Amino acid sequence: MSVPAAGRTTAAPRAPQVSGHQDALDGVRAVAALSVLVFHVALNAGVITRQVTGGWIFNGGQVGVAVFFALSGLLLYRPWAHAALGGRAAPATRAYLVKRALRVLPAYWVLVAVLLLVVYRERADEPLTWAGLLTLTHIYSPQEWWNSVLGPREMGQAWSLTVEVTWYALLPPTAWLLGRYARRGADAAARARRLLRALGVYALVSFLFTVLMFWPDHHSGMSIWPPRYTAWFAVGMALAVLTVWAREEPDGPAARLCRTVAGSWGACWVAAASLLVICATPVTGPLDLTTFPTLWTSELHILLYGLCAAFFIAPVALAPADHPVMRVVLGNRVMRWLGKVSYGVFLWQMAVILAWYEGTGRLFNGSILTDLPLLSAASVLVGAISYYAVEQPLQRLRAPGRRAPEPRGEPQPVPPQPDAT
Repeated sequence: MSVPAAGRTTAAPRAPQVSGHQDALDGVRAVAALSVLVFHVALNAGVITRQVTGGWIFNGGQVGVAVFFALSGLLLYRPWAHAALGGRAAPATRAYLVKRALRVLPAYWVLVAVLLLVVYRERADEPLTWAGLLTLTHIYSPQEWWNSVLGPREMGQAWSLTVEVTWYALLPPTAWLLGRYARRGADAAARARRLLRALGVYALVSFLFTVLMFWPDHHSGMSIWPPRYTAWFAVGMALAVLTVWAREEPDGPAARLCRTVAGSWGACWVAAASLLVICATPVTGPLDLTTFPTLWTSELHILLYGLCAAFFIAPVALAPADHPVMRVVLGNRVMRWLGKVSYGVFLWQMAVILAWYEGTGRLFNGSILTDLPLLSAASVLVGAISYYAVEQPLQRLRAPGRRAPEPRGEPQPVPPQPDAT
């Protein structure tokens, strides 16, 4: 048996980050926002539904929604997972809800006000319209003037924000129930395993709810209700459990899994790309806007898009903070900036896209080669204005309560404070 040289110490295995800001996750958020943007441009250009060679591939841009939901599950559930495994105090519910409201609602309210006062002036004197849109409850009472269950066309993508906000509101009681179940375990490993089993059940809600969408008849409006997407949030929540478990037991099975997945980032991303191609086909639902989906395509939509998001995010979430590939590919300055302005890009992209296509008279008859660069630049510009004019000032209001980012390099002890997201 060889003996280490005198004075030489063995470096501790690097664990994934479980708190503070993570640059590479900004890049993940940017990829998600741009994926949704590409999908919406291609859809309104008619590239997906027309007989355009290879146009169907852009249908896979819907994966951005799954990535957003999984990312929320990872970042927001992580402090509760840490509390359940015994490493810190649970976040204060009131502070958490205030932070979420300040992060999401003001910029969204600006969008609603602009649309109702500029685009839909004839609806500006309807209190119920204002109430439904401002409270993100409009998807539960579709109006005839929308021509869609998604809401007004210029903010049709906001259906996913209603799902996010509902999940935000339900996370504290959900986390409390999960934590209560997990604490029956004797140690951190047993509690983590109980959490993962419970999250498996939580994910099943998506598939059971999808069955209800088709019983006794197909109810298209239910396809955008929150229970259908618990599986995508569960992906991120499970990753959160694994990261915390790896920190609690640096030599345990979770830590070994984290190192394996982070070291196999290339294989994971190839798997995600392969799944993305499959997701883009009609196996996850029709490509046109008139054909109704079936039960099986709806179930596969949840399963395959969720798996695609999992393979994409897992190497990032489970890697240490100083992983060189993640830092260069997703944590570089450009991707970090795009991640910062991504919420504004998400909010305003449909308004920008429809203004262009209706203004040029080319709705469903556009060109992805010329329109995508132009509309991407315009959406990012408006998103940046939203960030610097609305979002960043409000973030500065709550900046004194935020924790400094975790130092790069070797793992550091994590103080018992709410997670910074």
